Amino acid sequence: MVSSWSPDKKHSDVERWICIYPAYMNSKKTLAEGRKLSKAYCVENPTHQEIRDVLLATGLHVGVENKLYPRERSKEMQYRGRIRVQLKNDDGTPIKPEFPTRESVMKFIGESIPKLKTRQNRPADQQPQTTSQSSSKSKGKKGRR
Repeated sequence: MVSSWSPDKKHSDVERWICIYPAYMNSKKTLAEGRKLSKAYCVENPTHQEIRDVLLATGLHVGVENKLYPRERSKEMQYRGRIRVQLKNDDGTPIKPEFPTRESVMKFIGESIPKLKTRQNRPADQQPQTTSQSSSKSKGKKGRR
């Protein structure tokens, strides 16, 4: 169980690990909706399973929690999940020198998710579809009154 944060906790305690929500790297979201990176580093609708798989392959300590991002409007299961990652040892040094910050981890995730086999082998009918929400209303004069 995760308790409240305090400066007395060690870096190895789960409470000190960084939190990453899939919305942080979702190219379909705006900055106001919670995206943290530029779209160049983002992926279309990442899931917490994909983020977990990418991070486990790097050898970082990872934990998954059944939490929902507060700014997320949809309560569906595909948007659930918070990933916790340990970045530092107890002495404050990075566990992996290539991942000193939260941003470096998120950029790596954004570059790695498109390389996953689950992303590359999708049939054309299951590809995430770009929905253009144009109104189907005809622009013109209304009927006579």
